Amino acid sequence: MELQAGTTADGQDTPPGNRGLHRVLKARHLSMIAVGGSIGTGLFVASGATISQAGPGGALLAYAVVGLMVYFLMTSLGELAAFMPVSGSFATYGARYVDEGFGFAIGWNYWYNWAVTIAVDLVAAQLVMAYWFPDVPGVLWSALFLALMFGLNAISVRGFAEAEYWFAAIKVLTVIVFIGLGTLMIFGILRGGSPQGFMGNLANWGLGDAPFVGGFAALIGVAMIVGFSFQGTELIGIAAGESEDPARNIPRAVRQVFWRILLFYVLAIGVISLLIPYTDPKLLKNEVGDISLSPFTLVFERAGLLSAAALMNAVVLTSVLSAGNSGMYASTRMLYTLAVEGKAPRIFARVTANGVPRMALWATAVVAGLCFFSFVFSPQKVYIWLLNASGMTGFIAWLGIALSHYRFRKGYAAQGLDLGALPYRAGLFPLGPVFAFLLCLVITLGQNYQAFLNGRIDWAGVVATYIGLPLFFAIWLGYRLVRGGGIVRYRDMKFPAPKF
Repeated sequence: MELQAGTTADGQDTPPGNRGLHRVLKARHLSMIAVGGSIGTGLFVASGATISQAGPGGALLAYAVVGLMVYFLMTSLGELAAFMPVSGSFATYGARYVDEGFGFAIGWNYWYNWAVTIAVDLVAAQLVMAYWFPDVPGVLWSALFLALMFGLNAISVRGFAEAEYWFAAIKVLTVIVFIGLGTLMIFGILRGGSPQGFMGNLANWGLGDAPFVGGFAALIGVAMIVGFSFQGTELIGIAAGESEDPARNIPRAVRQVFWRILLFYVLAIGVISLLIPYTDPKLLKNEVGDISLSPFTLVFERAGLLSAAALMNAVVLTSVLSAGNSGMYASTRMLYTLAVEGKAPRIFARVTANGVPRMALWATAVVAGLCFFSFVFSPQKVYIWLLNASGMTGFIAWLGIALSHYRFRKGYAAQGLDLGALPYRAGLFPLGPVFAFLLCLVITLGQNYQAFLNGRIDWAGVVATYIGLPLFFAIWLGYRLVRGGGIVRYRDMKFPAPKF
């Protein structure tokens, strides 16, 4: 049985008999959903490339600076989501506090981002499974895992959350074990590091051009990789609409998630950079399809774990499925909210009796089916195509969060409302969102700066990297032309009555 959803844009409860989403997510679910979405192949596979390109010091600096940016984005989102917990999150905030067309474009951009990312993860799963079953057609694995993700999301939001909790727990445990073993190796307690112990391993930081390699240009290039690694933390905002106590749980999750992710990434990068010289050619050749080159695998093998490649392959598979599972949830909820607000066909606003927007889930699964192009082309080619197609969209969502929060707080203060009434208040305003916006903009525009070097522009590379930006502005302006509207003035902003 399906019911017409009635969740309002300001997050108020719907009247009896017109049920929408269910508020059943606990704080532990919110934390692990964000962790699950952001700790994945970016850490387990691509982290080696950051050290190889920018050196150990450059990689650590990039993770620290981008981590600070993500911290401010998380606190901005935390303030918005705790005050107005809606499943559409940034789309709703963008429409209310920036411009209706801006919110419309952000919403469709984010739905597209995660729907395509699911396809990326499903192709990655093919590459991972080929390690064990090289003769099995990859599309069969994609079909199996797509059905699994669909099923976990179709049961109920609690079913999805519990699955994601345990998916993420496996990744967290792997990182903790890695950091523990790596630390013992660094200090010579466990074999695998330098025979000279800590000082011998520290010598890797003075090797060649280390600790900073390639200068500022390399740092910007690495920041793009690091930014991709952190994407997924914003899933807390999407899950806010189904949190059982958003005013209390969202601030708690924001604080926990940032520190967990930053510590995991920074400590892991520190361990890798001390144990493996940045000049090691294996670090630069990281690919999802060759887990033997993962820096995690290399370190585990040095510790004497002969089955390290098989172990990390299993962990990477879990990471890929976890990210795809989170993406299925995020894109489904965004499409649902767009429909509730009249910005998508109303059929996507229908929910089942157990609180699942089933039609939005089906639409997302259809886009995720782009992974089946690997039946015609090689999985490696399809993986790169889909990755390029979704690359810019996550950063656009981050820019939208920073801008929406800045204008929200300005409008809130302009109307003389009490800041003390906010259930969670982001610190260092306005510095935080302004810093996050500007740094995110630099990373976004600098993603493929190499295409403009050497006196000739690589137009194919430019289009593949930046196509998301003109599409976003085209959707925004198209909405304006059809529906009208403009930048919302501070005095005209509408703030929902607090429920806490």
